[in-house]
Amino acid sequence: MKKLFFLYLLFPVITFAQDYVDIFKVGYGETFNNTFEGTNSDTRIKSFEAGLTFPVVLNKNNALITGADLSINTLQLFPNTEQTSLYSTNIKIGLASTFSEKWSTTIVLLPKIASDYNNITSDDFYLGGFALLKLQKKENLIYRFGAYGSQEAFGFFTTPIIGWYYISPNKKFEMDMSLPISADVNYAIGSTTIGMDYFGIGRSFSINKENQPETYVDLSSLDFAAYWQFNLLDKSVLLRTKIGYSSNDYEVYASDETIDLGLSAFSFGDDRTQLNPKVNGSFFAKVEAIYRFNISKKTNKNTDIQ
Repeated sequence: MKKLFFLYLLFPVITFAQDYVDIFKVGYGETFNNTFEGTNSDTRIKSFEAGLTFPVVLNKNNALITGADLSINTLQLFPNTEQTSLYSTNIKIGLASTFSEKWSTTIVLLPKIASDYNNITSDDFYLGGFALLKLQKKENLIYRFGAYGSQEAFGFFTTPIIGWYYISPNKKFEMDMSLPISADVNYAIGSTTIGMDYFGIGRSFSINKENQPETYVDLSSLDFAAYWQFNLLDKSVLLRTKIGYSSNDYEVYASDETIDLGLSAFSFGDDRTQLNPKVNGSFFAKVEAIYRFNISKKTNKNTDIQ
């Protein structure tokens, strides 16, 4: 009975072609050597991320999306200085709606606190969100159209989202694309999966240190990786080992220096003066663990029981 209720709770927010939802995800990574441009100094960047997504059914066509995400990045922002930890915590609150066999939408607000968590003030709170329109083109193919936007320390940032989800008839080859933010292409071989993914992000963190001018970090990151995934417990638990290259650049600016608009990879009205040397990209390694709820398998098991 509990399985039936959980299945009913999850089903309205799943895109048509996908037969799963990732409930929990955690990851830890380190870069090998990020150099400061124009100097002989470097820094190692350590990252930790955890995310929870939990939908709550409202009726047969609508579900409330709830959850939270945490990220921690630790590095030196200036050569030969102590390390700084940058935290970002957001909650997810939104609505997934199904209008027909072909059309559905997802709208999610993402309020967050992003700073070094020293003396948190209202300036550390930011509001973002995204909206998606989804079209089921075929039984195993959907298209996505939407936009993401967020108020950041440097100003307002937004980007369009265009993508698709495809899975081959034999369930071995999968593409999950939401460009220019993320992309994942993988192929299943028995109990393992090999793949490549990409994740592009722009975010900011307020820096509030005693006896120092107020500043913020403008993080621009493009991560490209290959991964090897172990599928455990009937593909409900996924363990990934990743290696790749990240262009992560942590730019420090005075708090009163902003831009007019950030649109995807472009900045308008940007005449800021960067306070720290450019942080160059580097190769990185990462491990991830995911708890995945497989809808099709749960449905088959429940049908057998009945």
